Amino acid sequence: MSDESTLLVTMTGHDRPGISARLLSTLSVFPVTIVDLEQVVLGGRLVLGAVLEVDERVAPGVSHRRVYEEVRSALDKTAIDLEMDVEYADGNGRVNASGEERLHVTVLASPLRPGALGAIASCVARSGANIDRIERLSAYPVTSVEMEISGGNADQLRAELAMESATQGVDVAVQAGGLHRRSKHLVIMDVDSTLIQGEVIELLAAHAGCEDEVAKVTEEAMRGELDFEESLRRRVALLKGLDASAIEKVRDEIRLTPGARTLVRTLKHLGYECGIVSGGFTQITDVLVERLGLDYSAANTLEVVDGVLTGELVGPIIDRKGKAITLRDFAEQAGVPLNQTVAIGDGANDLDMLQTAGLGVAFNAKPVVREQADTSVNVPYLDTIAFILGITREEIEAADLHG
Repeated sequence: MSDESTLLVTMTGHDRPGISARLLSTLSVFPVTIVDLEQVVLGGRLVLGAVLEVDERVAPGVSHRRVYEEVRSALDKTAIDLEMDVEYADGNGRVNASGEERLHVTVLASPLRPGALGAIASCVARSGANIDRIERLSAYPVTSVEMEISGGNADQLRAELAMESATQGVDVAVQAGGLHRRSKHLVIMDVDSTLIQGEVIELLAAHAGCEDEVAKVTEEAMRGELDFEESLRRRVALLKGLDASAIEKVRDEIRLTPGARTLVRTLKHLGYECGIVSGGFTQITDVLVERLGLDYSAANTLEVVDGVLTGELVGPIIDRKGKAITLRDFAEQAGVPLNQTVAIGDGANDLDMLQTAGLGVAFNAKPVVREQADTSVNVPYLDTIAFILGITREEIEAADLHG
């Protein structure tokens, strides 16, 4: 061991209260500082690692080797007392540089197989980045792990991992590290086929007897083959003459996407604000705002005269551009910078909104949307998006307890 190196201490064994306190107490009598520290518990087994460095301000000119020998002797005795194993290695003086770009790579899959995660790790290594930490965020409803990496280029890594994730059949998100990642205080969601299952206009069309015609136009619009406003007006026109009582029936038929209520409740518990921007209708979104306690909402409005739908809309249309504009408006109202916003959607009319937000998430989206969004989630649980934000399953369960 060279006299200038740092010392890496790794202690492992059965986890129980007081181990880290005992380790730190042992170290407190030596002229050393902690330059890195990590602790994890896997299956009841503790792994505690610390990188130590001699504090020259306390002991100028002292032999580093002698200090480390004394530290090792003391820790050997502590480890015996605690019935733990302890190992030492030269830390090589490697401490993450303060100016080094740090990235978070989140991997989601059900199930998450070693080969798939290994392929992702290899992709990170090929890009020249180093994995500094791996943490499990959840085991339910999907397995998700987060890698904290250093030395990588976000754009390059995102492109390479997008190809690898498709090959491995897993979802991967790449985000810049830092406190701002946990400061995305505004989350805006699309409604149809995102917050709720299915399309509201198709539910209305079923009551009007024109479901097939409406579904055909909807699909063309979602693939980006048809201008959204034109498609919306064509579909609404097919509803002309429908009794307004059908709206109440559709409200009762709406089913939230699995995990939707959990996601909103968790985000609200953690201080986020949540909203929806829909190409659908206020007659439906107003109910969702009430049910979920949402902070913001915008949608189109069906015209109703004498208790009957006229086949027309009232007011300006919220289309692809309108969704992005609305996101900006909501961010301004919330006092949140755009780079601290999250947008979630599935269709081509969500693209401008996804690209305007700090983080755009394609949720079970069409290929054209997955290709252009920052990241995509392809499991049927909306609350898995919390893991991309670095929120753990334990935090979700804590939010559930607070109701």
